[in-house]
Amino acid sequence: MSTSPTLPTQVSPPQFAVTAARPHALTGVDVIALPVLAGDDTVLLGPGSDEVGELLDVDLLAVLDADHATGKTGEITVVPVPLGAAENAELRQVLLVGLGAAAADDFRRAGAALARAVLDRSAVATTIPAVEPSVGLEPFVVGATLGSFAFTWRNQPPEHVPAARIVLAGLADDDRPELERAVAMGGASWLSRTLASVPSNLKTPAWLADQAVALAEDNGLGVEVWDEQRLARDGFGGILAVGQASATPPRLVRIDYTPRRAGRRTPTVALVGKGITFDTGGLTLKPHEALVNMKRDMTGGAVVMAVMAALTAVDCPVKVVGLVPAAENAVGGNALRPGDVITHYGGRTTEVTNTDAEGRLVLADAMAWVLEHVKPDVLVDVATLTGAMKVALGQQVGGVFATDDVLAATLLESGSREGEPLWRFPLTSAYEEKLSSKVADADNGPGGPGAIVAALFLQHFAGKVPWAHLDLASVGDAPADSFEYSKGPTGFGARLLLDWLGSADPLAGIGR
Repeated sequence: MSTSPTLPTQVSPPQFAVTAARPHALTGVDVIALPVLAGDDTVLLGPGSDEVGELLDVDLLAVLDADHATGKTGEITVVPVPLGAAENAELRQVLLVGLGAAAADDFRRAGAALARAVLDRSAVATTIPAVEPSVGLEPFVVGATLGSFAFTWRNQPPEHVPAARIVLAGLADDDRPELERAVAMGGASWLSRTLASVPSNLKTPAWLADQAVALAEDNGLGVEVWDEQRLARDGFGGILAVGQASATPPRLVRIDYTPRRAGRRTPTVALVGKGITFDTGGLTLKPHEALVNMKRDMTGGAVVMAVMAALTAVDCPVKVVGLVPAAENAVGGNALRPGDVITHYGGRTTEVTNTDAEGRLVLADAMAWVLEHVKPDVLVDVATLTGAMKVALGQQVGGVFATDDVLAATLLESGSREGEPLWRFPLTSAYEEKLSSKVADADNGPGGPGAIVAALFLQHFAGKVPWAHLDLASVGDAPADSFEYSKGPTGFGARLLLDWLGSADPLAGIGR
């Protein structure tokens, strides 16, 4: 009898603390990291550098000059301290970290570069955010968190672990709330990456639903799960059809967040995340090279789950309902066939001409249900949906479609602030005719511009509610380590949604 595998204990992100003290005055730290800014013709050292130079009796600017340092973002110059310092016997290194022009992206990337340089260290003290806390604290903490990310499933313990503690020196007690928010933002991306990294021999729809239940309970959220019997009884034809060939039946998860000050007039946002726990393409089978990364085809669902878990920490002022339709798109004797017609929740029918265009089928069910039963003021779906998006944008920018200009602009701004940039695509009605089917209300796999046609398909399930569709197939995987991104699933989207939902009035101007 086979047994389900057990996920090994994974590494945790660093713990962060704030202190008004400068790094030279802190004991028990084995690394001090100081900022280096790029000037016009030279480099400049940031807060705490004079004191550290005096402590070590080292001219740090001369060290930078000898190393031909430029101060570019993420550049690191190492000053060994093998015997410790007079007032800190544990000190072993001083790292001079390039901060470029000290913009938000520079802080994030410097944080990530530092995190990779201090793996296995017990305590790091840095003044990098102190250069400009209002700009740099959150992105630095996010970068240092995500630069530490790792996922392993080996017989031995991890080869390296993140630094246990990072102390942000030269800050004030007033910065602690911003630190807590930053930790929540970075933690959401960490969680969504972890969920997307779990192999699909463990990550079944039921397993994903169990994770959603656990995080809801841990964060005081409401949660509800539909099993396959309830899905059939309630008419979720798309979710059931996609998952019908799998040995692990589909699930639908609902998570509810209500702010502390909620009243009858508090608006509601609905988030729907694609939860395909593995995508073979079905009978329209994917080629091998495309199959390798399909354990992360539930990234949209992971992003929604991670966002829901962090809403309290960012003090989201609106109600949020998160839905994750989860299914495995498998191959078998009971697989969905090209030519089959399915009936979605609410009665709209789809002729399936491409079983690898399955994400839109499960999203459609969840969107139709949430419109009828929750009646949200805004609807946003998140999915690694179309390969066409990667063709259009490469792997650095995500795509967004929207029926409301203010909603689109708000998401674009949040993405820019959080280092998760989006590019808006048109919902061009000229391609609507491509969805036509002779036997059903729509065809799920017509030709044409793939990302746009997929968005047009989903628009029929969005009603008249302001709606945005995030197609993140372009950024679902990072091809290599690069600053805050580690090779593999990115968790892209969690931070931009939290930036939006954690703002003072997320729905300002939307739908008007």
